[in-house]
Amino acid sequence: MSQFETPLFTGLLEHIKKNPTQFHIPGHKKGAGMDPEFRDFIGENALSMDLINIGPLDDLHHPKGIIKRAQELAAEAFGADYTFFSVQGTSGAIMAMVMSVAGPGDKIIVPRNVHKSVMSAIVFSGATPIFIHPEIDKELGISHGITPEAVEKALKQHPEAKGVLVINPTYFGIAGDLKKIVEIAHSYHVPVLVDEAHGAHIHFHEALPLSAMQAGADMAATSVHKLGGSLTQSSILNVREGLVSAKHVQAVLSMLMTTSTSYLLLASLDVARKQLATRGRELIERAIQLAEKTRKQINEIPYLYCVGKEILGTEATYHYDPTKLIISVKELGLTGYDVEKWLREAYNIEVELSDLYNILCIITPGDTEQETDMLVRALRHLSEQFRHQAAEGVKPKVLLPDIPALALTPRDAFYAETEVVPFDESAGRIIAEFVMVYPPGIPIFIPGEIITQENLNYIKKNLEVGLPVQGPEDDTLQTLRVIKEHKPIR
Repeated sequence: MSQFETPLFTGLLEHIKKNPTQFHIPGHKKGAGMDPEFRDFIGENALSMDLINIGPLDDLHHPKGIIKRAQELAAEAFGADYTFFSVQGTSGAIMAMVMSVAGPGDKIIVPRNVHKSVMSAIVFSGATPIFIHPEIDKELGISHGITPEAVEKALKQHPEAKGVLVINPTYFGIAGDLKKIVEIAHSYHVPVLVDEAHGAHIHFHEALPLSAMQAGADMAATSVHKLGGSLTQSSILNVREGLVSAKHVQAVLSMLMTTSTSYLLLASLDVARKQLATRGRELIERAIQLAEKTRKQINEIPYLYCVGKEILGTEATYHYDPTKLIISVKELGLTGYDVEKWLREAYNIEVELSDLYNILCIITPGDTEQETDMLVRALRHLSEQFRHQAAEGVKPKVLLPDIPALALTPRDAFYAETEVVPFDESAGRIIAEFVMVYPPGIPIFIPGEIITQENLNYIKKNLEVGLPVQGPEDDTLQTLRVIKEHKPIR
């Protein structure tokens, strides 16, 4: 196969050129039946590609033609035995991974700082999570990866586990020793599932952390749309056969995925794969060099710190992605959210995420020095404007969320008889819903955990500074849904 081929994109173009009369959905019929303002903005080309799974265009649920060929090319490019396209984002691919190995009552080993989609899959599957505590960076106030030692300890205690899930790399670009984790899990004949949402590009440059397939993992859900150049919501699920069945994985993914699959998203995956496979190293090298130059400039600004390779050296910080700019702002006496808002209002700059202590900016092949120079200029202005708040020699205290005890399986808690209680009176109760800050989407509470006062305080702190706490039915967070307590009748 030639990685310069784009069978799906090319097949769609050939179909569009024939200009067939359409008596099928979508009802806008190439834009003719659509609101004119939106049609004019989005353009005729995009609307002509908004098609449905008619015969010549193959079917993502049972691919035999151009989609099958495109997925085979992707598998070759990413070093997988099989690659499946997902139009449900990486969340859908992650859920398929988990639900293809774990069912009701099965144990699955996961880090506690997993994305909500992992816990959603655990709720749906009825599996029991065995949590590994991630390594915590008390200077930055973020979680890193899990260590091989922690994985081995968990497998010794739970050798019957159906899978080990690893985040590689984390949202902040930090990676553990994935190859060693895979070797340990495989010695127990347990498959390794990788949340590779933030690592679509790492397979294509030797200076970046090992990809899941390079490390020998069994499955990896990879967000091509995040850092690989495809459209938002398009992702892939890479599979290595042996400990898992690719056909079973495909069946589970099909159960979770819409039958009205977007050909715009699918075509974007096809061309993104081509670019990564044929020009990826060159483009990523340019992004790395630009990121390193920007990092150096930021670290020359008083009271700001942009994390670099000095963070490496532990088993949880085995490698890192330099294209992720973690910028600590706490020395300025500001929260990351303060800085995110200031950059938006003062410079029309949008960042990837903010938390209590940091902002995260990503550098991709789509960036140039024009954008990074603007960021550095803005950060210099920020430092000058707020340096009077900086406490010389005093390090601000970093508040970190607690990891609560799990009293019930997430599924049992989610479907239990529940009641609503005031937020301030909920400590000690068993929560029946998710609470998280999104992004990054790591739950502070998951269904089945015992609510701690420490985490209630952490939620309040995030709310006070304006960070987006999400998940509960009550979006004002005045109340939480908890397991109903049946008091004795007197």
